[in-house]
Amino acid sequence: MSRIVIDGAAVSTMDDHGTEHGAGHVVVEDGLITAVGAGPAPRDPAPDRLVDARGCLVTPGLVNTHHHLYQWATRGYAQQATLFEWLTELYPVWSGLDEDITGAAAAAGLARLARTGCTTVADHHYVFPRHGGDVFGAVVHAAGRVGLRLHAVRGSMDRGRSAGGLPPDDLVETTDAALAGTEQAISRHHDARPGSRVRVAVGPCSPFSASPALMTRAADLARATGTRLHTHLAETVEEEEQCWAELHCTPMEYADRLGWLGPDVWIAHGVHLSEEAVARLGTTGTGVAHCPTSNGRLGAGIAPVRALLDAAVPVGLGVDGAASNEDGGLVVELRQAAYLARLQDGPAALTAREALWLATAGGAACLGRSAELGSLRPGLLADIAVWKLDGLAHAGIDDPVAALVLGPPPPLALLLVGGVPVVEDDELRTASEPALAAGLRVASRTLAERAGAAA
Repeated sequence: MSRIVIDGAAVSTMDDHGTEHGAGHVVVEDGLITAVGAGPAPRDPAPDRLVDARGCLVTPGLVNTHHHLYQWATRGYAQQATLFEWLTELYPVWSGLDEDITGAAAAAGLARLARTGCTTVADHHYVFPRHGGDVFGAVVHAAGRVGLRLHAVRGSMDRGRSAGGLPPDDLVETTDAALAGTEQAISRHHDARPGSRVRVAVGPCSPFSASPALMTRAADLARATGTRLHTHLAETVEEEEQCWAELHCTPMEYADRLGWLGPDVWIAHGVHLSEEAVARLGTTGTGVAHCPTSNGRLGAGIAPVRALLDAAVPVGLGVDGAASNEDGGLVVELRQAAYLARLQDGPAALTAREALWLATAGGAACLGRSAELGSLRPGLLADIAVWKLDGLAHAGIDDPVAALVLGPPPPLALLLVGGVPVVEDDELRTASEPALAAGLRVASRTLAERAGAAA
């Protein structure tokens, strides 16, 4: 048993009542939150560690609901491209991925996420080069190395260019191989037990790279194994135009037709949605991973977050692949989400606290883990971020949540995952950042050289 007491901080619990304490405490025992409240924490029994958090804000650890960690090896490519142009340029580069490159990119990306307050990440890996080795296992291993909780989405593509898709034919799998690989990933890595560090989800990449057969059979597999479903949907105008041309319906209508809406599903992006589509997401309980920086980087548009929240849709935040979001951090997405919502619907469209909710409780809802994480309540996992707000950058902002969301990203005094310190005094404690950076440089250079040799 270990007992950690975080004392003297402002506390934003993100519970169902929006409970906050101007000066409060959080108590952690054996990886679980056992007490949250106002004023000083009880000192009996004596804590193994007492954290003086005066000048700090304590929040739940942030939840990243959509990422592609392997893309950390290809930042800076296709800088003025639309999504389809960007993918067309990057797919041949990603053909050179192997498990060493993937592992190096994933570890570096996870470290960046940890340094920006993230404790849980959903990573969507859908590229499986024929001679790349165990790239999916490399992502799982990297999460264990850095110490973050992982929802590993086993992606798949079976629709290459010869079948009207975007990926090169040599980068897609057959339908049967994709499903077999997904079933194997579930068998090897999925841990459904409470408090688990790794869970697997089923994730055909998108309607323009996965066939109807793969989408339908993948949904059947997920529901037979009790795992969740994830895909890209309604991200760009081009996607909608392609759906209309091929299927005479919108991407949302297509997903609905294939049985891809429900409380066990969360989609990435959801930018181009009609009022009817928003209502349908709310009725079915389908979640949305909102990726504001990536959508801005690719000029894809602005997701209707205010309308989604009003329709009771579970909405979380996603960083998305670092090749379409070179920052790669999560805390900055709170401000980006607030700003984009206000650009679309006015200055009251998304409050600072709603933005924080997206990154915590909303993300947990998307991943089906509201009973375990995403808020500070007794009995939940001790995934906790302690933000330092006592420096020059935040001086004079009396509202600590506004300071976190609208101010510059603050340093972390402490980041706990299951009560285990991952970041302390704004330094990663589970791995060497210089070593991770060196590994990423080698991975990026190797991948670029392979792409050049293949061109």
